[in-house]
Amino acid sequence: MAQHSESNAQHIGTFWMFKLDGPLPAGLVPNIPATFMRVGPEAVQELAQVMELADPAVILQRFAAGRHCYAARVAGQLVTYGWVTFDEEGIGELGLSIRLKAGEAYIWNCATVPAYRGQRLYPALLTHMVHALYAEGVNRIWIGADTDNPASQIGIAAAGFRPVVDFLIVNASTMRKVCLRGRTGISQQDLEDVNQALFGKRDF
Repeated sequence: MAQHSESNAQHIGTFWMFKLDGPLPAGLVPNIPATFMRVGPEAVQELAQVMELADPAVILQRFAAGRHCYAARVAGQLVTYGWVTFDEEGIGELGLSIRLKAGEAYIWNCATVPAYRGQRLYPALLTHMVHALYAEGVNRIWIGADTDNPASQIGIAAAGFRPVVDFLIVNASTMRKVCLRGRTGISQQDLEDVNQALFGKRDF
């Protein structure tokens, strides 16, 4: 998808990137004591509760498919979480899928329990995930944020991610399509890589 500047384009979100090819940022410290960790099937019931899922089967399916989940606990209670995919993941709100290369990861479905928001837990979780994924050999991480979620965007930026492209909905005469608009200062290669990951072709 080529870049667009149509007046009828609606900005709906931004895709961010973190290249793990240099010094990693120091871990961020939240405003309250918290313990960060990777969790597995042993935490299914807790995850189902904080994710407000009546049936934990979807969580078990994610683990079985190789997804990772990172979380933070405050006073023993799981209060924030984020999921990671290493191969392919649907981006439901866009009707797209991201297809990752070897050495890449995609962070998605992150949330913090409402009572604990505003405590810098989210950016602290993201920096923990960056360090953990680097230790696993990941060299680039992708993450997205909706335009109407400024708190998420602030947290992503605080964790050291760089915005690469904006997602635009363009209402053409015969269809409604998703297009990309590259951010200023982003290299042509990075634009091509995100285009390839999302659309399977390179036409920036």
